[in-house]
Amino acid sequence: MGTHVLSMRIDGELLERLRTHAAKRGMSVQDYVVRTLIRDDFDERFKAAVEETEKFYGLT
Repeated sequence: MGTHVLSMRIDGELLERLRTHAAKRGMSVQDYVVRTLIRDDFDERFKAAVEETEKFYGLT
């Protein structure tokens, strides 16, 4: 398995929130985001968020 680059565009408020959470753990924002993505429950939480968004917009 090789490596890939993921680029994200996020607003300043969200970036500040990520910086705050990362700093509390002594991590960089990049490390914090990666650690969040590899959490065991990420898939379930992401699926639930997508379902709620679809319900909100009436897509389901």
